Amino acid sequence: MHHHLLYLDPGSSSYIIQVIAAAALGGLFYVKTIWYKIKSFFGKSKSKQKDEPTVQP
Repeated sequence: MHHHLLYLDPGSSSYIIQVIAAAALGGLFYVKTIWYKIKSFFGKSKSKQKDEPTVQP
């Protein structure tokens, strides 16, 4: 019979929570970055020259 002794002290449990929080925030940042790239790709279908007013002397 095998006995597995697992002990989690407060330091290791706070480390696990920190790793989970960092992974979640990193994932959200990645999704946000990809979302803005997709949005800017489809949002720039018009040329910039038409949007900018021309100044005539």
